[in-house]
Formats: sequence, structure tokens, C-alpha cells
Amino acid sequence: MQLSVVIITLNEEANIGRTLESVKALVSDGKGEVIIVDSGSTDRTVEIASSYGAKVFVEEWKGFAVQKNSAIEKAQADWILSLDADEELSQELVSHLHEALQAVDPAGSPKIYPPDLNGFRFRRRNYFLGRWVKHGGFWPDPKLRLFRRGSAAFENRAVHEDLRVQGTVWRMNGDLIHHSYPTISDYIEHMNRYSSLGAEMVVARGPVRFTVINITLRPLLTFLYNYIFRLGFLDGKEGLLLHLNHSVYVAWKYVKAWELARSRDEPRP
Repeated sequence: MQLSVVIITLNEEANIGRTLESVKALVSDGKGEVIIVDSGSTDRTVEIASSYGAKVFVEEWKGFAVQKNSAIEKAQADWILSLDADEELSQELVSHLHEALQAVDPAGSPKIYPPDLNGFRFRRRNYFLGRWVKHGGFWPDPKLRLFRRGSAAFENRAVHEDLRVQGTVWRMNGDLIHHSYPTISDYIEHMNRYSSLGAEMVVARGPVRFTVINITLRPLLTFLYNYIFRLGFLDGKEGLLLHLNHSVYVAWKYVKAWELARSRDEPRP
């Protein structure tokens, strides 16, 4: 077995079929496996995943990093591909992945990679309201997602968790396609959830005070930096809405951090 694809899910029936279809050629005919760690979906996520032959494990939600590491621990193949449920592989990336897996397989093609090669990064193409966002820091958005089993794990943090790989990491051609936030409502829901997680990280770093800088200046500078200096305005109305909402997310994060810190400091009856 060459490849284990690992995914965590919760109510992803709108996305999971597309994701699994994109990796089917890499895992079919005994070449690999798909591991799904689900957090108690109430829609058809588990049903759809099972129809693709995925091995589904239902576990209580423990946080992004812990959940993803749990999926990694269940993988049996030599190489692991970690995906989000709203991502898919482009055809170009599938082709390059197939070639790479053959080349790093001792029984496959002649060795062309260094012996300590343990990971690959891909470019990620982010879509917002159906538009490919090419500016404002959203492209090429490199993501480390393919790694040798036993060489990597997700760092334990509340949000924006990254893989940490021991050894050499190379870049691979082909795009990972991220179908993020097809509606404004989806993005607002995301902002609310992630700002709460981000607030926990702010509080963990030290004392938090209610300051005008955090709730007005930080969001304003974030908007100006991404929309103006990183050319987010070139992505049209979708770019404007994306960066306006992201600046609101920054304000929410610090307001929630202040509220959380205050609730913890208040004396209990």
C-alpha cells in the first residue's frame, strides 16, 4: 500500500464526495486507503464516505490538531496525504502525486529524491463566493500535506494548526483546490468559530486588556495590508467582501479574548 488519505469531517455531505472522487485514482485497486475521522455528523457524510470505501471512525471532537493526529495514527501506508473535507486535487496534482509515489517506492522507479525526503508542499487555490482569489495573500498559499508515515504530526494549537515534518520537504507542481465559503453565511459562521478559537490562543499568550488598538487599529491595518498592499482589490467585489470580513474577524478575536480573560478573572461565588 502506497498512500493513506486522511480527512476529518463534521457534516460535510456537500463536499466529501467531491474530495473522495479526486483521490480515487490514487487509492483504488489496493494502492491505498482513505481514513475518515468523523465527529458525529448528522447528515449523509458517513454514508457518502462509506460508499467510496473509506474506513470511517466516529470520535468525540477534541480539537483540530488532536483530531487530525488521530486520523494519522490510523494510517497504514508508507505515505500519508492529509486533506480538508472541502478540498480536492487537481488532475495535474494527481498525476504528479502518482509519479512521486512511484519514485519514492523502493520497488518502483529509480530513486530521484534525497534519502531524507519526508514531505511535499502543494500550492492551494482558494475559492471565495465561487471566485478564485489570486491576491491578498491567498495565492499560492503553499500547504504541506504529503508526508512519510512516522515523520510528521500536527502541532497542538487551537486553530491554524500546521504539520511539523522531520527531514527535507520539497514542492510539488499541481494545485490543491479549496472550495472555501461558497456563501457569505458560510464565511460568517467560519469567522465566529475561528475567532473564538483564536481568542483562546490570545488569552494563552498572556494578560489581555480592552484596547482601541486591538479592536479598531489592528482590523484596519489588516484590511489595508491585504486589500491594498497585497493587491486584494484586484479580486473584484469578492476580494473586497473577503478582506472586509477578515478585518471584522480580527476585531471579534480580540473582543472575545478580552471577554474570555475577564470571565476567568472574575471571582467565583
